[in-house]
Amino acid sequence: MLNSAGIVRALAAIAMVLAVASCSALYRNHGYVPSDEELSQIAIGQDTKETVATLVGQPSAAGVLDAGAWYYVESRFRHYAYQAPQEIEREVLAISFDGNDRVTNIERFGLQDGRVVTLSRRVTSSPVRDTTFLRQLLGNLGNINLGEFLNN
Repeated sequence: MLNSAGIVRALAAIAMVLAVASCSALYRNHGYVPSDEELSQIAIGQDTKETVATLVGQPSAAGVLDAGAWYYVESRFRHYAYQAPQEIEREVLAISFDGNDRVTNIERFGLQDGRVVTLSRRVTSSPVRDTTFLRQLLGNLGNINLGEFLNN
């Protein structure tokens, strides 16, 4: 049989364990971003919005000004005691589409130190990519036919 001092000690120990446990951080995840394995099934230039929705699901957001992109957002929040929740991780996946609803670009962004950082990028190749703006501009000078301007 426990005496009153033993009961007080047991209650104090239980109270201390509960106090320490209540000060531990709680983490919550919000949103969804498809994994790299799921994204590898998407073929740039071939898949459409419908096939992307079938492969990885509907996005949590779409383009604001046009429907040219889908955005998948995932955040991780840390809840600690009485403090306001703090966002500790954020990942944004942007899938861009052309006018025919075909995938043109897949980019993954992270949020480190308050700045958006590109984590990975899959872009449709373009022949313009290898030439600078100045080279394109000067390269077109020889293609001008002055006869067309003088006859008009």
